[in-house]
Formats: sequence, C-alpha cells, structure tokens
Amino acid sequence: MWKWVKESGRALGALGRRNGRWWWERRLVFADWFYALAPLPFSAMFQLSSGSSGSIGILGGTFVFLLNSLAPVNAFATLLAGFVFYGAPVLWAAAMVLLRRTDPRWLLASALVILLLFGNFVPAAIALYSYAVYFSDRRVLVAWLVALSLAVTASYQVVFLGYFFLITGFLITPTVMGLWVGTRRQLIDRLHERAERLEREQHLLADQAITAERTRIAREMHDVVAHRVSLMVLHAGGLEVSSDDPRTIETAGVIRTTGREALTELRGILGVLREEGAAAPTAPQPVLSDLDRLVREWRAAGMEIGLTETGGDRPVPGSVQRTVYRIVQEGLTNAAKHAQGARVTVLLHRAPDRMEVEVANGPAPAPAGAGAPAPRSGFGLTGLRERVVLAGGDLTAGVCPDGGWQLRAIVPTDTPAGAEEAVP
Repeated sequence: MWKWVKESGRALGALGRRNGRWWWERRLVFADWFYALAPLPFSAMFQLSSGSSGSIGILGGTFVFLLNSLAPVNAFATLLAGFVFYGAPVLWAAAMVLLRRTDPRWLLASALVILLLFGNFVPAAIALYSYAVYFSDRRVLVAWLVALSLAVTASYQVVFLGYFFLITGFLITPTVMGLWVGTRRQLIDRLHERAERLEREQHLLADQAITAERTRIAREMHDVVAHRVSLMVLHAGGLEVSSDDPRTIETAGVIRTTGREALTELRGILGVLREEGAAAPTAPQPVLSDLDRLVREWRAAGMEIGLTETGGDRPVPGSVQRTVYRIVQEGLTNAAKHAQGARVTVLLHRAPDRMEVEVANGPAPAPAGAGAPAPRSGFGLTGLRERVVLAGGDLTAGVCPDGGWQLRAIVPTDTPAGAEEAVP
C-alpha cells in the first residue's frame, strides 16, 4: 500500500512538473489574452459614457443625435449603428492588445483614435503599460504619452485640475508601473544571464582542473610505470643475449616482446590522457580470433591452459568479442598472479542470443615463490564487471569448492550495445 502511495505521488509530481513547464512556456500568451478580455467591461463602460454626454469624446454627442434621429425611421439600422459605434471600437482595441509584444504601434494608434473620438481611456492605459514593459525606447514612449495627453484635452471639457487627475491617473500611472515592471524584468533576465555565465565559467574551470589532473596522472604513469616496464624489457633483452639456456632465452624473448607491447599500449593511453578530446588509439582492437595468440603467450610463460569452444561458428558482434577477450585476459592474469602452477581452463560457448565465457583455475600446487606476493588491487574485476554490465551482461567471480577460482560471464549478443557488425 505504501509503495503504491509513493508511486502515485511520484507520478502526480511528474505530471505537475510537465504541466507547470507547459503553462510557464506559454505564460505571455495567456497574459495577452487576459489583458485583451479582462478590461472589456470597463472599456465598454467608457464607450457607453461617451454617448451620455457630448463633452466626452469628439463624436459622443454628435453620434447620439444621429441615433435619436434614426430611431423613428428604422429600429434595426439604429441597433446596428449603435453596435458599430459602441462595440466595434472596443473589440478592435481588444484584438490589438494581442499584438502588444510584437507590434505595439497598432495598439497605440488605436488607443489614440479611440481616446480622441470617444474618450475611452482603457486601451490607452494598456498600450502605455505594455510598451513600457516590453520595449526600451523611452523617446517613443514619451512621444505617445504626450500625444495621448493631448487627446485627453481634446476629448474632455473639464477644469485644469480635472485634466491633471485624468492624465495622471489613466496615462502616467500605467506608464510608471510598466517602467517598473520592465526594469525589474530586465534585471531578472540579467541576473539569469549572469548565473548562466557563472555556471559556464565553473564548468570551464572544472574542465581545466580535469585536464590538469589528467596531465598529472599521465606524467606519473610515465615516470613510474613506463620507466619500470622499460627497465624490465632492457633486462629481458640482456638476459636473452647473455644466456646459453634455450628455455631461458625463449622466456626472456617472451618477456621482452610483451613488455614492448605494453609500452606501446601505455603510450597510446598516455596520449589520450594528455590531450582533452583526443581520439583513442587506432590500433585494431582484440577479438575472439586473438584468443589463440593470447593463450600461446601464457603457455610460453609456463601456464597450463585448456581452451574449449562450443556452439559452432555463430557470428558475434565486435563489441561482445572485445568484452569476451578482456574477460579471458583478466582471468588468465589473475590465475598467473595468484595461482602459479595451477591448470587453467577456458570455456567459450556461443548461444543464439548470448556469449558465455568461463575461466577457472585449480588451487595452486604450492605457495608462491620466495619473492614478494603479487599485489592485490581488486580494480581489475571491478572495471571488468562495469564493462560487462554496460554490455547488458552479468559477471560472477568466486572461490570453487576445490579451492580454485572461477570467473564466469554471460554477455548478450542481441542488445543495442552489440548492434555493430557481427564477426564470425
């Protein structure tokens, strides 16, 4: 029950976030429609008041006289003319409000005409407020404010104090409010822009720090690992030249060749670490056909390895082949480090939808030599498990009942990760 409540709450939260984004992205359009429809009753009231007194609007008293003269002749024509006089300007101004953010000239011009002819302040107040909010040309705003103020003096016949209250209340006040809202909007936009710029700078600093750390790691790897591997190759070459034992010469040759290959791969990795965005080494990546060479190298080093492949010659994607190769490589390396002298078996099975691989070794016949034991880090299995999981598979490792060690993995061959060209 509690799980259902939590899942329902998460679903409702996700729905609310999606709807919230939808409303937020369209908030300005809804605001346009609100400013177009909400003031309609007040605008209609001003329009009707223009017909009650000839002192409100240039055409107010004149049009009322015409309507009174037309009423006894044709009632329908009188009604139609009244709608055109009272309703059409209001609806036209409401339609022009929808253009207040894209082309405010239509709304300002319509507001000037309606104020001059009918004494209707509502479109003028909305026009001045909208221009002050969304546009920064103050000279144009002052020019329209002066023009609308002159329209007030032409439409109304009141004392000077009345003009002052009309212009201040219906024209200057919306303009000042619009300037305040517009300035605040610009300030918020600049703060958002500054925050985004600071975030970009932080990401840039983080990238620079990562690049510096990559360079430091590359330098440390070169100074430590490359130096010691080079020294190992040098000693192996000297042993190969100075020794008379054929077995020793063969082993030294294997060590020297393996060391040189390790140095080549290490240089490629160091190049990637030193250069941000550098491409990975373009040398051919190992596939299943390279397993024979890998097994031969370990056999030459003295390991007893049995390799068995079943399942026929079904094609396997290249990415899966590389993953299987790394699994076998890690299993053989661990057996050589921690179970010297034990027999190792490698089993490969190609199923229709997966690749199964198992590397197992028996218990070590005797403790490791007198030298220092092989270092244990655990990073090899961790990285290998992450690699297999990314390929959509599963990897297990553990001790066998006889005291040996088993590494087993199942890697699917029909996942998007293995969708590249299949190689038999």
